[in-house]
Amino acid sequence: MKFIDYYKVLGVSESVNDGDLKKAYRRLARKYHPDVSKEKDAEEKIKSINEAYEVLKDKDRRAEYDQLRKYGGEGGQDFRPPPGWQNNSGFSRGRPQGDFSDFFETMFGDGRGGFGSQRSRPENVTYNISVSLEESYHGAQRRMNLTESNGSVRSLDVNIPKGILNGQKIRLRGQGPAGRGGSGDVLLQVTLKPHKHFRLEGRDVFLIVPISPWEAALGVKTSVPTLSGVVNLNIPAGTNNGKKMRLKGKGLPGSTNGDQYVELQLTMPSELSQEALDLLRQLGETTSFDPRESLSV
Repeated sequence: MKFIDYYKVLGVSESVNDGDLKKAYRRLARKYHPDVSKEKDAEEKIKSINEAYEVLKDKDRRAEYDQLRKYGGEGGQDFRPPPGWQNNSGFSRGRPQGDFSDFFETMFGDGRGGFGSQRSRPENVTYNISVSLEESYHGAQRRMNLTESNGSVRSLDVNIPKGILNGQKIRLRGQGPAGRGGSGDVLLQVTLKPHKHFRLEGRDVFLIVPISPWEAALGVKTSVPTLSGVVNLNIPAGTNNGKKMRLKGKGLPGSTNGDQYVELQLTMPSELSQEALDLLRQLGETTSFDPRESLSV
């Protein structure tokens, strides 16, 4: 488990007062709000910002967190809770709603967190799940067979949310191992499967579309695949190799949908007839175009 430095997340010092803490939070929340931010990782950033503020805005939770930092906590480093960290105060007054990190859930979630309590903390268990781009785009339902530590197999119905990204987790609350403190959660670590046509960057989808030299020269209307189905694309005359064309909103869904980018790739036929070769030779003799003009010295 990685320790999260909430002070660094909000860009404040350990001695920050309540007023400056709130100002820092509001500034970052405006900057990374998914409805307005152009950052590709805005959704993950806003989750981290909200989580950090939930801990630091409350004096009791902040005091417990400051104790944790004294036990060697440093952002990004592997971290083990100190002895006696069971739960005492933390969120016992009411757990906030939201999607929180494993660090948060272990240290503070569900009324846990704090030194000295004798309550047992429910354990979470993590499994891997492979998801196709189509499943991420449309959302899906999946029945998974999970092998327990004792060798038994258990089936769970899983809802794969639209727009799930590689590395994100699906949390099945209360479906984990049972203990004296209740049942933990099942965490499904998502791996997006490689696609035979599409490449993913954030929520944006990239597709290479081959075109012939004459299509590039004359322009063409052609069909291209997207995750939502086939669309028509008008390729203008005089298109160069590597040109990118944007299909707005055709990427993965989210608070702001991603786009699809079509990269045009000029492709020569493997064989040409003599007549085609003669036409190409004639073209070369009747045009003054020099593709290497920029290399002249």
